[in-house]
Amino acid sequence: MKTIPVTGKFLHYTLLLSVVLVNGRVAHQVFLCAVIFGFLLPVVQAQPFDVPYVPTTFEVVDKMLEVAGVGPGDYLIDLGSGDGRIVIAAALKGAYSHGVDINPVRIREANENAKRAGLNEQVVFVEGNIFETDISHASVVTMYLLSSVNLKLRSTLLEKLKPGSRVVSHDFDMKEWNPDKFFMVNEDRVYFWIIPARVRGQWKWKTANREFSMLARQEFQELDLKISAGNTELAVEKPVLAGERISFRAIDQTGKVSYNFSGHVDGKIITGTVQIHQQGVKAMEDWKAERKENDE
Repeated sequence: MKTIPVTGKFLHYTLLLSVVLVNGRVAHQVFLCAVIFGFLLPVVQAQPFDVPYVPTTFEVVDKMLEVAGVGPGDYLIDLGSGDGRIVIAAALKGAYSHGVDINPVRIREANENAKRAGLNEQVVFVEGNIFETDISHASVVTMYLLSSVNLKLRSTLLEKLKPGSRVVSHDFDMKEWNPDKFFMVNEDRVYFWIIPARVRGQWKWKTANREFSMLARQEFQELDLKISAGNTELAVEKPVLAGERISFRAIDQTGKVSYNFSGHVDGKIITGTVQIHQQGVKAMEDWKAERKENDE
């Protein structure tokens, strides 16, 4: 749902300009200007909504929940929840969920819709500011806002949500933060992101009787890895970071050996399994990497 600022000043100048263009009489301009300042402007300023209300179609709602894999065990927060349809649809899939909207009319409407659906015990609607909402416990966050609002929320999403949490936006992207998946539903766009773990920094580990070091540079979920085994720099292929899961292939051309690393990032530790391929001989070992202190 959409529930950014439409300022009184903007509306005033827009209406005033239209009067000038259509009428052209000074007296009429002055009269309309007084009307706008005296009556319309206070009304506009009394509507401090961040996003105009436009409901998401039910077809798009279904796709948003499908791509996020919403189901039992999830907690979904819908920012700008409007009439509550995303929150209610998530509850019908077994998730607990709540919506946040600044408009009390929308909150009342959402509660009535939840009551009609028999879901009063599974959902909550909160009248409040989306920028002040605690999202830290959500496994899924949904949004139908504006690009400018998404950008204001981007750092909060990345900092407050746990790695592996999912974010879905109707129609509006996050600029430099590329989506992990993108879909078209008729004329509507659906963007999907997985909150990435923090991998940047210097890592070290020992496996397959060799000592490895890795310098990781990170831009959102995109990784640039430089890996060495001892004094030998390895070629790196297919680095992937999906939430807290990381995988990459490291190749030692001199020893004709390749390593397929797959692991789980937990703060300053990565644990997982490595496949070792050397001249037709294959093996698997556990690996555990540690990031250097204060290197993030």
